Amino acid sequence: MNSALALAELPLLERRTLSDTVYEALSDLLASGRLAPGDRLSLRQSAAALGVSVMPVREAVSRLAADGVLEVAPNRVIRVPVMGAAAFRALVETRIAVEGVAVARAAERRTTGELAAIRSAEAAFRAEAEAAEPDRARAVQLNRDLHFAIYGACGLGPLQEIIARLWLKAGPVINLDLRAHPERLLQGFALRRHAEAVTAIEARDGAAAAAAIAADIREAAEFILTRGGLRDVERED
Repeated sequence: MNSALALAELPLLERRTLSDTVYEALSDLLASGRLAPGDRLSLRQSAAALGVSVMPVREAVSRLAADGVLEVAPNRVIRVPVMGAAAFRALVETRIAVEGVAVARAAERRTTGELAAIRSAEAAFRAEAEAAEPDRARAVQLNRDLHFAIYGACGLGPLQEIIARLWLKAGPVINLDLRAHPERLLQGFALRRHAEAVTAIEARDGAAAAAAIAADIREAAEFILTRGGLRDVERED
């Protein structure tokens, strides 16, 4: 067998790994709120920032577009979708239902190590939120880290994957809200709900933990809807 035939039989491991790595990196930007609805992405700029060629970025963007968390316009412009109020309400109710299951299981099943990680994540968010001049983008990211520290203790990988996909859509809207209305962070609603959730998880009270996270999600959603952040985006679009 000659070398060309031998090479042809090799799996494209590096290319597939690069595409997966880029997908995870772009997913993290969305879920952590570092991209907002309407933000545009450049294939070349993304490739340069990640130190890869355009091809794995294009593949990752195609996957994210299939997931409905990026849009590719006919002119090849890539952007984060703009979410209307009705779609946002549906996302909120879905998150409450799905994340409620995860946090209840986490409260009942968490280990000592997982509880320590949850406490640490809550403390990090609290420290940023209570700072004299909090970094709002970092606060959004730390909020995500706390939620996922909790959901990571639920013991169900498929459920965590579903939640991660929901956050690809939720993260940009949360980011948009804090950009326009930083007072929500200062009012401390999230701090109180997070503290309630941690207390319930410490007590292994699944129902109370789920109620705290549901209130956290719902209160943030009501603030976003009443302050008109989603309507503002729709007018700009």
